[in-house]
Amino acid sequence: MGLFAHLGATQGAGTLTSGATYGGCAPKAARNIRRVIDRAQVLHVARLARLRLSDDEVERMSGELSTILEHVDRIAELDLEGVEPTNHVVDLENVLRPDEPRPSWPRDVMLERAPQTGENAFRVPSPQAEA
Repeated sequence: MGLFAHLGATQGAGTLTSGATYGGCAPKAARNIRRVIDRAQVLHVARLARLRLSDDEVERMSGELSTILEHVDRIAELDLEGVEPTNHVVDLENVLRPDEPRPSWPRDVMLERAPQTGENAFRVPSPQAEA
């Protein structure tokens, strides 16, 4: 079920079909969404998300959800025919160097610098011994 149907958004007297989606891909029927999300709808979404909201938060969320749906409604009005889908608004480039194998430090040199060694390895205090 799409976001609009979950929120109980209606078109005229009927409920939107379960094909309604979020993110500008909503059908043209979604353009007639009610502009006000009421208290019951906010409480329903909060229950689905397992959120406990105060009365002030319910009122604030009602306004914020209405604003979000208005923005989705505006996106639905855009002619996006021929526009390539994007997964990020800017091109990303890996700035890390390539992982190329190279020789590591000699074991003896590193163990010489360790405060304690044992059995050809570093010795460290046990965190459980301090407890």
